[in-house]
Amino acid sequence: MFDEGVALRVVAEVIGRHLGLPTVSIAPDEAGPHFGWVGPFLGLDCPSSSRITRELLGWQPTRPGLIDDLEKGHYFHTSAG
Repeated sequence: MFDEGVALRVVAEVIGRHLGLPTVSIAPDEAGPHFGWVGPFLGLDCPSSSRITRELLGWQPTRPGLIDDLEKGHYFHTSAG
């Protein structure tokens, strides 16, 4: 299964839930001060799609989509050290 147009809010909520951190919505004009140099990029509305790749190359995703993959939780395991 593949994802199309996953909102950054959804990605942040999944990550926050797995890390036990709260997530909050902020206004676009607060993104710069909150996130620093990366803030303006996070505020862009630039959905991506694999449609062209799938059509031109006949590629079909076989792995889980981003949200399904994040929900599995294996990115969030830490080791004490």
